[in-house]
Amino acid sequence: MMAASRLEPPQTTHPGISADSTSSDAGYTPSTSSFEPSDPQFTPEASGTDEGSPPTRPQPGSAELPKLQTNLGSDVEAELPDETERFLSRENEEFEGNDEGYDSDKYLKPSPRRKTSGIGASYTPEEERDVVKRLDKRLVLFLAFLYLLSFLDRSNIGNAKIAGLSDDLRLSSSQYEWLLTAFYITYICFEWMTLMYKVVPAHIYIPICVFSWGLIASCQALATSFWIMVLLRALLGISEAGFGPGVPFYLSLFYKREELAYRTGLFISAAPLATSFASSLAWLIIKLSSHAPIAPWRSLFLIEGFPSVVVAIFAWMLIPDSPGKAKFLTARQRKVAKIRLQGTKIERHESSDEKFNWKAVRETLCDPMSYLVALMFLGCNVAFSSMPVFLPTIIKNMGYSPLASQVLSAPPFLVAFVVVLITASLSDRSRSRSPYLIFHALISAAAYLVIGLTGYFHSHFPKSLDTVIRYICIYPATSGFFSAITIIITWSMDNRVAHEGKGSSVAILNVVGQFGPLIGTRLYPDSDGPLYVSGMLTCSVFMLFVASLAFSLRLILARRNRKAGEEEDKMGIEMAEGEGLISDESQLPAQSQRFTYII
Repeated sequence: MMAASRLEPPQTTHPGISADSTSSDAGYTPSTSSFEPSDPQFTPEASGTDEGSPPTRPQPGSAELPKLQTNLGSDVEAELPDETERFLSRENEEFEGNDEGYDSDKYLKPSPRRKTSGIGASYTPEEERDVVKRLDKRLVLFLAFLYLLSFLDRSNIGNAKIAGLSDDLRLSSSQYEWLLTAFYITYICFEWMTLMYKVVPAHIYIPICVFSWGLIASCQALATSFWIMVLLRALLGISEAGFGPGVPFYLSLFYKREELAYRTGLFISAAPLATSFASSLAWLIIKLSSHAPIAPWRSLFLIEGFPSVVVAIFAWMLIPDSPGKAKFLTARQRKVAKIRLQGTKIERHESSDEKFNWKAVRETLCDPMSYLVALMFLGCNVAFSSMPVFLPTIIKNMGYSPLASQVLSAPPFLVAFVVVLITASLSDRSRSRSPYLIFHALISAAAYLVIGLTGYFHSHFPKSLDTVIRYICIYPATSGFFSAITIIITWSMDNRVAHEGKGSSVAILNVVGQFGPLIGTRLYPDSDGPLYVSGMLTCSVFMLFVASLAFSLRLILARRNRKAGEEEDKMGIEMAEGEGLISDESQLPAQSQRFTYII
């Protein structure tokens, strides 16, 4: 309740609110000093000053306000009169659209329905939900579309192979594998470009990447020899290395870490969707180009590559550099988007420093956890890089025609798209990563094992049953490694505070992890067809390796959380004994506001 007000002589009134400041044009600036009285005191506005001084006239249009004299303690809350509250409400409405200027929200007492951030500014849960929905629709879905185009241009070489690429360029099995490998060699060498998201504005950097890979992918239609195609595949790897690996880090600038898995899942799920779409589109293009002046595989590269060149223009207009510069958000939404990301004092200090944080980079490079996650990514990439480009060939060797193989390649990736979204959503809701990662890695390992063993003992099965078993097991195999990759990428950033730490973690993840495709792209040579037993069993072993690493990292992070909790409890006891209990979080040392690892 408000303490009783009493009238004071005019000369004793503290100038907390002067007559000049009551104008709506001037703004309201409360005093931050502390005063001797402990109770709030209100005195009416005096019409004059001390004896002998001329009376003070209010400014035209100004409101007559009572003066406030109070001690703003952490445990004292004063209820303002209705007239003052209405005045502050008007001031809040006037200034809330200004992102950089006066922030009157910080002087208002938050209502029970408002969330309050660590710096005192507030917003409602409804406002936050609206901001997140707008970011999902206008940012994440567009980035997923860009990734769909990039993955389409990367993996359509598998469709081009059975559409005549190998015959026209006289490619041997080994040369085709080198076409796949050339892409990943440059992709690995240029993984450092992930940090460019911190250096170059995203609205410039991302469109350059999109335009580059679209142009290079289209030029593949002009290749006349193996060496020209190798060069184009290497250049394609450079252009895509600058985009895809850094997007999860870029999304961390807009979302909280407990929201990141689902958004990363939306982004990564574009890969299986692209593969599914590529198979259907390849079937249509090949069918329509069978009597065209140019070879069907050349039409495939041209039709699937050129759209990226056009979309790069829209990327330049739509991609924001940060939450505060998102044009598709209102001024108030941009403000909420920035405030809601400011968590504990530790997180604000580590992530808001405008200078490049080299310390966070060094800490990430020296942390064994970074390399443990990267090894998991390597294991998943063995399957991730091989199945999309070899599946049409695998299905063709089951006895289907080239056109039927294109069609049958689509459904497994379409199912994987749905499974990835469900998995990412559940992972965010439970704020847990390792259980879902271990589950999908084991499921994928088991599916690959069944495919391999069925092929090894194929003579003991009827031909039709052998084919059905191997095709059905492709569904859990693809769903498993796509879902596992989504969780791994998110997990690598979950437990980093500074943006530079997140970016460095993603760079390590990709530099180490992209050695997986160097293995995966050589798992299915023609000499192992039509059953590819060794390739399937190799993928099974690597997915089992991923599950064991995930379990090990879970134990390590759980131990770190327990250790940090014990240290915090010990510090709290010492402070309680030495200085008394501290009730205000702002008075706690930074060390006591610990960072909790997501496991």
